[in-house]
Amino acid sequence: MTTNNHDLVSRRDVLKAGVAGAAGLCLGPVLGGSARAAARPAKAKAVIQIWMWGGPAHLDTFDPKPEAGPDYTGPLDKPIPTNVDGIRIGQLLPELAKQADKYSILRGMTHGVNAHETASYLVQTGRQPGDGTVYPSVGAVVSFFKGYQAGYKGLIPPYIVLTQPQGRFSEAGFLGTRYKPFATGGDPKQQRFAVEGVVAQGISDQRQHARRKLLGELDALRQTVHGDPALEQLDRAEKEAYDLILGDAGKVFDLSSEKDALRDKYGRSTFGQSCLVARRLVEKGVRYVTINYKGWDTHKQHFQAMRRMLPEMDRGMATLLQDLGDHGLLDSTIVWWGGEFGRTPKVQWEPPWNGGRGHYGRVFSSVVAGGGFKGGHVVGASDAKGEWVKERPIYPWDLIGSMYELLGIDPEGTLPHPQGRAVRLTLAAGDGVESGGRLKEIM
Repeated sequence: MTTNNHDLVSRRDVLKAGVAGAAGLCLGPVLGGSARAAARPAKAKAVIQIWMWGGPAHLDTFDPKPEAGPDYTGPLDKPIPTNVDGIRIGQLLPELAKQADKYSILRGMTHGVNAHETASYLVQTGRQPGDGTVYPSVGAVVSFFKGYQAGYKGLIPPYIVLTQPQGRFSEAGFLGTRYKPFATGGDPKQQRFAVEGVVAQGISDQRQHARRKLLGELDALRQTVHGDPALEQLDRAEKEAYDLILGDAGKVFDLSSEKDALRDKYGRSTFGQSCLVARRLVEKGVRYVTINYKGWDTHKQHFQAMRRMLPEMDRGMATLLQDLGDHGLLDSTIVWWGGEFGRTPKVQWEPPWNGGRGHYGRVFSSVVAGGGFKGGHVVGASDAKGEWVKERPIYPWDLIGSMYELLGIDPEGTLPHPQGRAVRLTLAAGDGVESGGRLKEIM
């Protein structure tokens, strides 16, 4: 389930995808799918997924256990109250503590898998691996139902990853390359965010315009041949590609138009500025944005990493929630925070870990906000030491089906398979898996 370079959307792919979407062209076979009307009208139009690559520690973030003692808490033994009575979170998340009325914490997440690749696949597809089929991720499914075939007209592809692909499996699965995310590359904290295929590092817009002018002057063929449909189509494609690179569409990645005070509030880190780009993308109508936030696989020096990374996460994510609200976007945008699993509740003090936390899929936390999810709630609970689900288990397919429902995608609808069979979007208890049901408590 690894991803190689041939699986990634390239510079050429993103230009073709944008051009084809704007022109109403199809880059591959038109796939049919069944999506009966969901049980309720769509409340969400887009998703921002904060993918905590490597697996964040639930005890240090959204499920603190101070009474469990130092072998479980380490030095992070002083959780803080939030602006919602009765909800405490980790002590290094003071800004998110002020925003708890905007999000709900899912403390009963579980799947029992401790391997990165398998757990990542399970959490992002809602499917158990091993049946010979590679299923599409949530982002690909949303792109399928809410992208070009549903009238999406943007030049920016409908499924974006900031900034590097997750790399654990092929996100498009059997839907094919057209539904893979466009990974921007680059780094939004830099003075110029060099987005692959859109913004060239070290080349100004003025120089790009000059290149385009020169290309037109040198193109003698098009100056002598008129009325050829193939050349006219090429002209349209070239124009739309330059509109993506130099026009308003590409400017969504230019953060220089944002006030310095807002950029500072997000934090001048790659993650903080990625959160700001994500808000701008959904504001432009992009359907699914993944922020691939690496660095959470903390087997060693865990607490040193937490003191560095949690304040960065706290600042960026809290500002994102506030900024989405300020722009009138939170009600229509699902924010989904989480990784492939949690980390061992009991600290691994022994060598070679010397204060690390291992992989832990038995129980962990996720967070959801916006798009029809109520804020200020906790769903599910772990036991006194965060080692088992105590009440209300939540499986990946429960959460994914809930998001689909809020997006107006029928969780019991189907996707087309290349071999001609229809594949249901989500699993349920009748499919031989355990299920806690959809998140009706917060929908």
